[in-house]
Amino acid sequence: MESELLEIQDLSLTIDENEILKKISLSLPKGKILGIVGESGSGKSITSLAIMGLLPKTSKISGESKILFNNGNETVDLLKLKPNEIRNFRGNEISMIFQEPMTSLNPSLKCGEQVEESIRLHLKLDQSKSKQRVIELFEKVMLPTPERIYNSYPHQLSGGQRQRVMIAMAVSCNPKILIADEPTTALDVTVQRAILDLIRHLQQESDMSCLFISHDLGVIAEVCDEVAVMYKGEIVEHGSVNEIFNHPKESYTKGLIACRPRLETRYKELPTIADFIKNDDYKAEIYSAEERKDFQSRIYSQPPILEVRNLSKYFYTKPSIFGKEQISVKAVDDMNFKVYPGETLGLVGESGSGKTTLSRTVLLLEKPTAGEIFYHGKDIVNLSKSEIRKLRKEIQIIFQDPYSSLNPRMTVGEILTAPMKVHSIGKNKSERIERAAELLEKVGLKSSDLKKYPHEFSGGQRQRIGIARALALEPKFIICDESVSALDVSVQAQVLNLLNGLKEEFGLTYIFISHDLAVVKYMSDQLLVMQHGRQMELADADEVYSNPKTNYTKELIDAIPKL
Repeated sequence: MESELLEIQDLSLTIDENEILKKISLSLPKGKILGIVGESGSGKSITSLAIMGLLPKTSKISGESKILFNNGNETVDLLKLKPNEIRNFRGNEISMIFQEPMTSLNPSLKCGEQVEESIRLHLKLDQSKSKQRVIELFEKVMLPTPERIYNSYPHQLSGGQRQRVMIAMAVSCNPKILIADEPTTALDVTVQRAILDLIRHLQQESDMSCLFISHDLGVIAEVCDEVAVMYKGEIVEHGSVNEIFNHPKESYTKGLIACRPRLETRYKELPTIADFIKNDDYKAEIYSAEERKDFQSRIYSQPPILEVRNLSKYFYTKPSIFGKEQISVKAVDDMNFKVYPGETLGLVGESGSGKTTLSRTVLLLEKPTAGEIFYHGKDIVNLSKSEIRKLRKEIQIIFQDPYSSLNPRMTVGEILTAPMKVHSIGKNKSERIERAAELLEKVGLKSSDLKKYPHEFSGGQRQRIGIARALALEPKFIICDESVSALDVSVQAQVLNLLNGLKEEFGLTYIFISHDLAVVKYMSDQLLVMQHGRQMELADADEVYSNPKTNYTKELIDAIPKL
């Protein structure tokens, strides 16, 4: 196999006696992009860490396992190398872009210094030449004002800019193999599109091989030549992009592909992997145009539950000794919309467009600069603190990050009963515990989970706890702020189905915020598009996708990865 740059043979791995990988065999040809796709916990990232020699100390690799790297002169088994020997390969011959640039970049070092470190270590350049190389790399990855970025700390850059710094670092020593581990997961569609184009361009320019890991099948379909599908530590299917996506053989692969919402079809309920495991020929029910019309005529015949008029939220600079404070950012600028009982209003736009600020202002977590917010016909902008507190029971929020929004020191039972106690729901502790147990069952968890802590759950389970907490106060209106963006497609499908089921059961109304436009279209009745704090478009969700009125909306739709 002359052209194989990397070959994994029978890789089996255990961590703390748990079998994580089972006889994985893969090959990466020169100049190709191999995609690895699968749910969280399927073994994708641990495979890449084995290649890089970055496995946890408690991991054990079976004796017959091999990871063969052909550097042009010789073939080396990376698993046989000592720690000081593999450092010569890591970053130099084989490099990696990590999933979360905020945690993988050192917050106390300037971006330029961090990229320089690798260049000095492997290319042995002096300070002025290594700085010049960094500036060239920043230009190459299309970062604006490279000199400024060189002297900036990670927190001073946007998510997309931080990811470009990571890419510059990864390609700084012209590696033969680039491993990209979920490099676009937290990015909005237009930034994602730019990053994917950049990786593809750099790969073609240097004839580099690339191992691209993602749970987003649209992304895999767009950038990869071949795909390996992983499930519970095994490769269940492997073939070209065309074979896997157009003619999948395994039920698991079919389920993984079907989980993602379709732009051209509106399902009554999203298919899940479990549906395909049970029935290989599973077909999801589709909403007919007549059913949708009946639903909309019923909803829009009522008065709105929420009406926003000329709403603005500006942030100001601190005033100087002599001058007045100046407007720094018009985060929300003259917004007007209505939300009807039982409706889901989708809210989309790039990062920084004002989506989250708008939701915080509607919740009165931010005081509006101007405008009116009517809830059930009453203007809530000038309510007293005690009145706002009562309103909190009616309007709840499900946050984006189920890791940071749950208190790690509280049990699930305490997390769910604390808001009930504040709002006097339930006569006593045992009644509140009983209600908390019912809520957990409702969101697909067990009542026995009440005694557990958040760290004992997966990301999808934590998000279910967040949903249960939002339901604890029996609200009528819920804002879902990027509440499924951290989840892989199969878990995401389950949570979206859960949200829709709860909406129907409890008569809920949603504002659904996401950077994933396919998900927003599936969930939404109306769609509101935001850019730079302003309202660009507001119409029926299907109408916006089939006939966008603004160039900005067209760009957002065109940037969605297509299967």
